Amino acid sequence: MSQSISFSESAKRTISMERDAVSELLNRINRDFDIACELMLNCRGRIVVTGMGKSGHIGKKIAATLASTGTPSHFVHPGEASHGDLGMITQNDVVLALSNSGTTSEVITLLPLLKRMRAPIVSMTGNASSTLAKASDAHLDVGVATEACPLDLAPTSSTTVSLVMGDAIAIALLEKRGFTAEDFAFSHPGGALGRKLLLRVSDIMRKGKEIPKVSQSISVREALLEMSSKALGMTCITDANGSLMGVYTDGDLRRSIDQSIDFANTLIGDVMTSKCQTISSDALAAQALSVMEDKLITTLVVSSDGKSIDGILHLHDLLKAGLA
Repeated sequence: MSQSISFSESAKRTISMERDAVSELLNRINRDFDIACELMLNCRGRIVVTGMGKSGHIGKKIAATLASTGTPSHFVHPGEASHGDLGMITQNDVVLALSNSGTTSEVITLLPLLKRMRAPIVSMTGNASSTLAKASDAHLDVGVATEACPLDLAPTSSTTVSLVMGDAIAIALLEKRGFTAEDFAFSHPGGALGRKLLLRVSDIMRKGKEIPKVSQSISVREALLEMSSKALGMTCITDANGSLMGVYTDGDLRRSIDQSIDFANTLIGDVMTSKCQTISSDALAAQALSVMEDKLITTLVVSSDGKSIDGILHLHDLLKAGLA
């Protein structure tokens, strides 16, 4: 390529070529795609992805995407498969084989063995007349007119197209299974997404003696002592039976100061906020964060019925849990 072409011009050319190659896939979603998805959906084992070189790298990504979206899958290197790793494939599995030419020797070598164990084969190639394509139960055409590489040598457009086809399969299976966000979180328990989707209010709320709580019949001054000792900027107000009547917060305190009330002789029940926001202990912590943001508050009373006080959730608890 001429040295006069700028980096930006080269980048735009590459992106345009790969975009056009991906667009061509829309015309290739046919009956074979449906058969491939049906085989994978009905698979009693795992989807075993295999491929050499750059196709192998794309295959590993496809296997990872399938596994994280509800379709058990793993990658087997075709070269290693011929030297013992073929034992990782069973007749209950479906093999997804990637080869742009459809003639990759390491992959072709496996075909008689896969046929013998009657494992269904789905292939992704750029040549529908290739050995691999003809030996497959379903063939997905991922051919490209030319690579983005100006030498038409380095796999670029072809690997992008294969990756997109893999994503198309994974998402089609995800939707068919009715795979949910919570299902996804179970595959990602260690990440921020897992915490957001799996963590519940009961996991991080303050309980027992940590809950600021006073009777409605005590003075504001006494209630402030409880607020200070628990350091949550609020206290719950209860009736004689211990049922939730309302809350008194830092905001209520500022209003009390503006009104010049007598803290020593005014009952907390007379100045409390009776309609307080509550949340169930089994609600998702992410839902609690959403409520706090919508209501512009920093604490929530955790209650199963609006009367019992099961706990207190503060914004700081959500911050410590990595949700905010």
